[in-house]
Amino acid sequence: MARQHPEEPTLVELTIEEVKAMGKEGIKHPSTRPVLTGGAIGAVAGALLPVVSWPVGLFAGAAIALYSRVKR
Repeated sequence: MARQHPEEPTLVELTIEEVKAMGKEGIKHPSTRPVLTGGAIGAVAGALLPVVSWPVGLFAGAAIALYSRVKR
């Protein structure tokens, strides 16, 4: 595993900052729409799958979309 320099923000710190920025800017933030779309797709998938409920799918879809936005 690659070691980070102490001054580099961690993935958790980047994610928290992204969520804060999304909360402040609302739909104008560039990550808001992809995260909402990911949540909607996850909710539909969760509703269709018998093992997963739609709230779990919503959370998972939004989390995956947010992760892909922050990881860039």
